[in-house]
Formats: sequence, structure tokens, C-alpha cells
Amino acid sequence: MKRYWGFFIFLAMTVLALTGCAYPQESRAQNQIPDVDQLAAVQRAVNDFQAETGVLPIKDSEPDTDIFIKYKIDFNKLVPKYIAAPPANSYEKGGLFQYVLWNAENDPTVKLVDLRVPERMREVNMRFMATAYPQYKDKIVEHIYTINFENIGYKEEVMVQSPYSANLLPIIVTAEGDLYVDYAMDLYQFMKDNEILATPGQDIRAMLADAYPVVPAYSLPYTVDDNNEPIFMYDPLAK
Repeated sequence: MKRYWGFFIFLAMTVLALTGCAYPQESRAQNQIPDVDQLAAVQRAVNDFQAETGVLPIKDSEPDTDIFIKYKIDFNKLVPKYIAAPPANSYEKGGLFQYVLWNAENDPTVKLVDLRVPERMREVNMRFMATAYPQYKDKIVEHIYTINFENIGYKEEVMVQSPYSANLLPIIVTAEGDLYVDYAMDLYQFMKDNEILATPGQDIRAMLADAYPVVPAYSLPYTVDDNNEPIFMYDPLAK
């Protein structure tokens, strides 16, 4: 059980909160949404850095790091030669987005991780870990459960705002005690709206990562069943 996950998220988000306090609320408000110009500027900087050095301007990460947060952009390698400063909406400047690279090995593309998601999950995880017994509620599929929010001190289910739709997305938990966001509703709607027929065994989260500036971080892999509907692709025993 990855019980230290919540602790590290707590440290990261504490630093984020302290950094954000250095900026007036008025200036921070406009930096809480993706900005195409800022994305383009960072993309140019990344391309120029790679063309000149042959490597990517990323921070070190563990081999098993979530693919959506594995390649965090290291602005210390880009500033000031390739870009004047980190974007105003970046974590480094007190904003709410971590800049990352998606598809780093084949076509490095600048994307965003919305840091409000791990902050909300950190709050839930701290309460979840503080109970004598894991507060599972209903079994969704094998190894994946809903959370008994009432038993950890909430009046109602805690959800996070989708970066892709008006949906509020559930927070779920694995048998190992790790929390994730359930993107099934968004995946279903995206495939339906775009008339996409996915292949069983394919991780369909890549569709959202390719189509939007924000990646579906802190999620489990999904594929499709015989009806082309999203299902979890997760089996801890197969690791």
C-alpha cells in the first residue's frame, strides 16, 4: 500500500500554497485556466532546447511514476535562454498548473496538470488514512471501490471538477489504498461525441490527453468492453 503518497502530495501542495500567497488574488485568478499562448511559448522553448541539446528539459522521476506526471518540465533549464520566465499560471509562479510533456518519447507535447485535483485528493487521503480500518463502501469492480465518505467525516461524497466537461468526477480507491479520479463519464462522452470505436486493451485516456491541454492525471488506466464503453484496466496481481 502506497501510504506515503498522501504525505508527498501534502508537502507538494503546501509549497504550492505558500508560493501562491506571494501573488495578489486578482493576478492569480486569471492564471487558473489553461492559456494557449503560454502553452505555445513553452512548446517553442522545449523544441529549441531539444534541438540544441538533444535532450528534453525535464526533471528526474521514478520509473513507475504516473505517465501523465512523469515528464515535468524543468524551467530552470529553459529560463532565461529559451523563455523569459515560467508562465504566470505555472506552479513555479504560483499558478495552478504543472507543465509537463505528453508523448515525450515520440512527439513531446506541452500539457498541463491541474493541481487542484491532487489537493482535493490529499484532503480525502489524510482522512482515509487516519481511520482504524480502510473506509471502503461499494465494490465497483475487482480491486476498485467507492469511499465511505460519511465514515471519514464528510457530509456528502467528495468529487472533483472535470477539466473536460461540466461533470463532477468521483474519487475512488483501490484495494491497495490508493486514491484516483474516475474519468469514466468523460471518456464515455468523448468517444460518443466523436464517434470513436476504441480497441479493447488500448488505454483510452490518451484520447483526452491528445485532445485537451490538461491531461487526466491521477487516474487508473481504462480500456473498452465489447460495447465500446469504458472499463478499468487494472489488476494489481498482474504487476
